[in-house]
Amino acid sequence: MTSTPSTPPATVYLVGAGPGDPGLITLRAADCLRQADLVLYDYLANPVLIDHASPSAELVCLGRPSTGRLLSQDQIIARMLDAARSGRTVVHLKGGDPSVFARGAGEIEALRAAGIPFEIVPGITAGLAVAAYCEIPITHHDGASAVALITGQERPDKAASSLDYHALAAFPGTLIFYMGVTKAANWSRALIENGRSPETPVAVVRWCTRPQQQIVRCTLGTVAEVVEKRGVRPPAVFVIGKVVDLAPALSWFVARPLFGTRVLLAGSPGMSEKLGAALTDLGADVIRQPAIRITDPPDWAPVDAALDRLDQYDWLVFSSGNGVDYLFRRLFDRGGDIRQLGHVKLAAVGPGTAERLTRYHLRADLVPEHFHAESLAQALAPEAKGRRFLLARAGRGRQVLADELDNCGAHVDQVVVYDSIDVEDPNPEVAAALSSGRIDWIMVTSSATAASLARLYGDALRSARLASISPLTSTALRDLGYEPAAEASSHTATGLIDAILNARRE
Repeated sequence: MTSTPSTPPATVYLVGAGPGDPGLITLRAADCLRQADLVLYDYLANPVLIDHASPSAELVCLGRPSTGRLLSQDQIIARMLDAARSGRTVVHLKGGDPSVFARGAGEIEALRAAGIPFEIVPGITAGLAVAAYCEIPITHHDGASAVALITGQERPDKAASSLDYHALAAFPGTLIFYMGVTKAANWSRALIENGRSPETPVAVVRWCTRPQQQIVRCTLGTVAEVVEKRGVRPPAVFVIGKVVDLAPALSWFVARPLFGTRVLLAGSPGMSEKLGAALTDLGADVIRQPAIRITDPPDWAPVDAALDRLDQYDWLVFSSGNGVDYLFRRLFDRGGDIRQLGHVKLAAVGPGTAERLTRYHLRADLVPEHFHAESLAQALAPEAKGRRFLLARAGRGRQVLADELDNCGAHVDQVVVYDSIDVEDPNPEVAAALSSGRIDWIMVTSSATAASLARLYGDALRSARLASISPLTSTALRDLGYEPAAEASSHTATGLIDAILNARRE
């Protein structure tokens, strides 16, 4: 009689999410998220980082202190142990670094005792990030040869404080207090009573590295009063020392042209990803509402039949970047390659679609002067008579191009290479931000996106300014009763961003 071996425990990864900027996560951290079956993430971890996880992973937010719905440390450890014992790979995504005021030691002790393999993946802690994002040189050759990271809030069940405020007051460098908002009066008074000058410069840095980063300058003697009067709330770190005076009024981070501007991105995932990265680099606070979902066409048979006779066409015409991706993905999935295009010429509705072709090492033979179907039809008209055209298009779209070419004597075949489906449910975060007027701009990237946004949010869209990617999209917005505040002159992601920048300058 043999026994079935038990499932060996999976690895638990204690991963540092960094201070907030999603670009600061390490490659190893992103790799761990992709492997995870269960992701437990702290409220201080930027939720954008969850995009690195597998679509099949279970995602669990561990709660927010402000709501009172916060899992205890014992509950978190129990959840990790249970999942790992059942063979599920676990990531606990922690704000900052797992070993800096993140209770990582208790979790490591529990994992060791349970015999569960683990790995610690470091992250950038907020106390160090202020040096780069606020330009506060936390070490300096004149008077700051050391840095101390200090908790501003010890465990309430401690019999006595573990901090030596006499030594901290005499510390020859920079003090950085974490979790010090609610106890600012206590620790600032203790430092002063032990000899630190009340005139010592202090920088209170809230949401360091995020688009809502705030810096309040004060002194050790006034910090408690400033925190109360300004209504400063966590998360924040306090930088104490002469180095605070060396920081510029505006760091590179907050001097970016769109810093503090909140932008709603709506549209297909591909366009949102490209726009989001560019906007974030310019300092914008980007939130997303997928307005449409891009999927395979309902039937690949017509596409396959067209691909089998590619050599019979004179022109292959793309009306979007998605059309490019889906057609070539299908070509490659069927074992074909670029050589099947042979002598076929390529037309793209605009520079964004033409740029997508370059990813496949192809150049468009024709891009119209104005980036819409009518202009493309006009540009192709001299080539049309007696020629064969294959139009790769979305499941829903306008007939203008096919009709115009047909009127010019062309032989036109159309194939649906992808479908766009409206997202049915509004994002609660977006709805709340719109209703409270906390969104500055909404990027509208297509007529379908305009219709989807109007259906999802209605009159709430009027609380923000609308930026349209093209005249066609602007017309769709006006037909729905919304006037765009800006329109891209170049109907691309870059053009859309330029439209916002120009509107801000004006």
